[in-house]
Amino acid sequence: MAAKGQPIIVIKKTGGHGGHHGGAWKVAYADFVTAMMALFIVLWLMSQSEAVKKAVAGYFNDPKGTSTLMGTTMSGTGTGNGTGTGTGNGTTPAPDQNQKQLQELKEKLEKEIQARKDLEKLNKQIEMTITSEGLRIELIEDKNGTFYQSGSAKLSPSGQELLALLATELKTLPNQLQIEGHTDAAQYSSDTNYSNWELSADRANSARRLLQQDGVRADQVTQVRGYADQLLRVKSNPYDPSNRRISILVKNNDNTPPPQLQHARVVGGASGAAPGTVPGASAPPTAPAAPAKPPVATPPKPGMLSKLTGLLPGAKK
Repeated sequence: MAAKGQPIIVIKKTGGHGGHHGGAWKVAYADFVTAMMALFIVLWLMSQSEAVKKAVAGYFNDPKGTSTLMGTTMSGTGTGNGTGTGTGNGTTPAPDQNQKQLQELKEKLEKEIQARKDLEKLNKQIEMTITSEGLRIELIEDKNGTFYQSGSAKLSPSGQELLALLATELKTLPNQLQIEGHTDAAQYSSDTNYSNWELSADRANSARRLLQQDGVRADQVTQVRGYADQLLRVKSNPYDPSNRRISILVKNNDNTPPPQLQHARVVGGASGAAPGTVPGASAPPTAPAAPAKPPVATPPKPGMLSKLTGLLPGAKK
């Protein structure tokens, strides 16, 4: 028993950190992340073209039936003609009119090449594939250099004759053209001023010049690209000769005009010509410019401070 006047000391022991709060928040967070992912997928799909939407819808209905719907990639790999669409019931609807025209062009070019005895031997080095972008025509090299000499952008006689044949048909089309140059992984030289990038671009440009000399319109070729060895045809063997190729893409005719750039010009065309015009054609008369009207001064918008001041008692309305 404590003595009188002696303070009583009470000792309270506090517990440590609280117990486990559970993992309910993890479930809620996972649901939130899943919902956000679904939202972004829907937003991405809404911004795609009709061909991509049909391919995605066809895949969910019949994954195996739509394996060739999108055709080949820009590297020219893949099989199929890209004209079939799956519907889930095993039927394949007929391709649209644009795909029919490209298919007819493909068959016509194949027959003309087979009919030429001097080009018949090149049949295995010419591949034509209908993709989601259009008709891709690829001139594939062999180890002897059929279309271009090794390390050179000058076309061989066989390459010139083949491009002249292609230009005869392509110049009659309204479709836009895109020309690509590709090389293998073998380095052109130790000189950094001229590498496989320059070589692939020069080969694509030499093909463009020859096509335009044989009648292809200046505004028909919208893009000339050099890819070096970045889009290999045989990825398992970067040094395979078939990686060296020229690709001509006949784009789908969507009736959209080529992009008009303010400072763009046609390489090899007439100087001073406006983008998208044929050299030698007379320019249409332009109407005189209307006189510029003086700018009308607009009063500045009231700021947040002035709005708050107007709400105070005694402020002028």
